[in-house]
Parts: sequence; C-alpha cells; structure tokens
Amino acid sequence: MADEIVEARQQYAALCYRHAKIKKKKSIEVLLITSRDTGRWVTPKGWPMANKAPHEVAEREAYEEAGIKGKVSDKPFGIFRYLKRLDDGTAVTCVVEIFPLLVRKAKARFPERDERVRKWASPEEAAELVDENELKSLLMDFAGRLGA
Repeated sequence: MADEIVEARQQYAALCYRHAKIKKKKSIEVLLITSRDTGRWVTPKGWPMANKAPHEVAEREAYEEAGIKGKVSDKPFGIFRYLKRLDDGTAVTCVVEIFPLLVRKAKARFPERDERVRKWASPEEAAELVDENELKSLLMDFAGRLGA
C-alpha cells in the first residue's frame, strides 16, 4: 500500500514581543503559550480565515489564544514548519508564516484563558523551550535583529 501524500497546510502565527529592562539593560521578551493538546510551548497561531489577511489572522489568534493586543506587522518575519496531529489522528506538515506583534496590552480575560498558560521569556530562553528547530532559529534571529 502506498503512503498517501498530504499537502502541507498553511498557518499564521504572531511573534508577540515587548520591550523590557533586565538588570538595567534594555532587552526584549517574547511570549510563549502552551498548546491545548500536548502542553508544549508554542506561539499563538491559526488557520487562514475568510476575508482576513495573514497578519490579521495572526493578530486575532494572539488575542484569542493569549489575550494579547498590540501592533502587528503586515510583513512576516519568517516561516517555520511543524508536524500537527489532527483530530482524526493523522499528522500533517504545517508551514507557518510568523508576524511580529508589539504588545500594548496583555488582558487577563480572553477566550482561551482556561486552556493555556502564558510565559514571557528572553528570545534565548524561548528558543530553548520550543520544540521546532526552525522556530528556535527565528527566535534567535529576532533577538539579534532587535538588538536584544
């Protein structure tokens, strides 16, 4: 029996960040959240939505999954891939465009607040916490680009 070839699925993510002072030195922190199924550390992300541009999807997912409001870039910072297990048990490769989002507010009440944990971390610490190698690299590149 031949393996079925499944085309990669598109998703859009928000790379939520804020300016911080760590030991009196200017830096940035990025936000990670836990996934609902495995509890691993991820960025807010979701599937394409009708009548929404990719960066608008990322912005909406940041609010729904993490309670984040802010200014999202309309240009992606990069892409990463990961394997997503669907409800029916099959696994598909997802290609994720990630959009920087400068956080203005982190709300206490948001749609998925009872299903996820939020964590602020340095980009270096966040890179250690996520599983996806391409996302690790993007987090490190992001830190370097912002001079953190």
